[in-house]
Amino acid sequence: MAAGSGEFDHARHASLRYFNLFRLILAGAFVVAGEELNLGRQAPHIFFATSATYLAAVLLLGFPDAVRRIGFDRMANLQGVIDICVLAVLMWASGGYRSGLTVLMMTMLAGSGLVSRERTVLFHAALATVLVLAENAWRYIGDGTPADFFQVGMACAGFFVIAIVARLLARRARANESLAARRGAELASQQAVNERIIRDMQDGVIVLDADGRIRHANPRASELLGRALPEGALLAELDPTLLACMLQGDCGQTGLVRVGRAGRSVRCRMVGAGNGADGSADTVIYLTDFEEIQRQIQQSKLAALGRLTASMAHEIRNPLSAVAQAAELLEEEKRADMQARLIRIINDNTRRIERMVRDVLALGRRDQVLPDAIALREFVIALVEESCLGRDDERLIYRVDIDPALTFAADRAHLQQILANLTGNARRYCSGNPGAIRLWAHAPQPGTVVLHVVDDGPGIAPGDRAKIFEPFFTSHPKGTGLGLYIARELAEANGAVLELAQSDTGAHFILVGRSTP
Repeated sequence: MAAGSGEFDHARHASLRYFNLFRLILAGAFVVAGEELNLGRQAPHIFFATSATYLAAVLLLGFPDAVRRIGFDRMANLQGVIDICVLAVLMWASGGYRSGLTVLMMTMLAGSGLVSRERTVLFHAALATVLVLAENAWRYIGDGTPADFFQVGMACAGFFVIAIVARLLARRARANESLAARRGAELASQQAVNERIIRDMQDGVIVLDADGRIRHANPRASELLGRALPEGALLAELDPTLLACMLQGDCGQTGLVRVGRAGRSVRCRMVGAGNGADGSADTVIYLTDFEEIQRQIQQSKLAALGRLTASMAHEIRNPLSAVAQAAELLEEEKRADMQARLIRIINDNTRRIERMVRDVLALGRRDQVLPDAIALREFVIALVEESCLGRDDERLIYRVDIDPALTFAADRAHLQQILANLTGNARRYCSGNPGAIRLWAHAPQPGTVVLHVVDDGPGIAPGDRAKIFEPFFTSHPKGTGLGLYIARELAEANGAVLELAQSDTGAHFILVGRSTP
């Protein structure tokens, strides 16, 4: 509020200076052209003396030093009183209210309303009313008529109306000044916060006008491009590669491009920012350091690999202990049946370790993606035939309902492992009746294909649904707990999504991926 008061006081000082200029012109006109204006007919000497005195008072009180010595409010009050008194004397010397000087009184009251306090303006209006009524009463004693009082009364009422309206306008102006100052301070504060955020962003930000000139660029953008980005410079002259990225539309697809002197790999994104200050369309370019993203991804992978290795060490310890103990007992055991049992234990745990190692190796190859347009129906039927080993009764358990025209864009080996895991789990828990496992697919929209794998088994317990894709979580005594975890990882590596859907009976898995035209 203090800022708004200061702005308004500055506006009052400016208004007072203009008002003093008006007073100076008016006093000079009275002195120089009073007679030509048909003023001062009844008392020309008094008119001239009063005009000259008024001119001298305006000159003396118009200096800034006088305002500092007397005070602004006192100066405005004093000048208003002088204006009213001088005009009253000049009106008496010019023949009364018919001289038209009451209009000048109204003008002075309006000016006083802009620079004076509220009660001061009403005081000036009351003073003007008293002086005009007194002058008209003096004239009525001489040769006036009662009708003059009506016109004078109307003029006096106008004094108060003009004074109040002027003061209301001044108060409204002060409120608007205060609001504008407060909004300006808030805007400046918000702008400072925005500039600080943009300056400290990890992404580079460049704002261009319609001509491709730089309006603003944060330090990160200069660091990524390896050069200063001064305002007003053409981006095409500083980095043609980045401009070519924009023109080719790669920025709109968040493509990668090498920019700057060091040829850093960045991901650029271009968006419209509306109109600038001159009405032209601005463009904002965001630059993300892709090398930094890769380092962060690598660190995340290493951390995940560390956790996976620790879990594997724990999981492998159990079958290794069983193998070691069985081997020790095998050396001491002479009975053939017990030897066969121990050998079976060793073989089972060895195969469990081998499956675990195979799954982890498959997980390590998740980034080696060779996408292919796979005919989904033929692929699924071949997978089912392979798992059934040619047995007709086993083949009846599976029911495939897939449109031959549907394709799935993925690495063939990855998709093989994903579906083998899903169908293997479904076969393990289903009832074994014909049609117990159903595989069907549909395309909800162009470019997308959804494959469903459903069985009629007991389903997944509600408490296990959140942990079903976690590594080493399994409900089967001989399972490794890596199948679904690796299946989801391989799906993500191929741009697909593997989810567990809600189902009243059995387990219902959904694989959402991309189709090819």
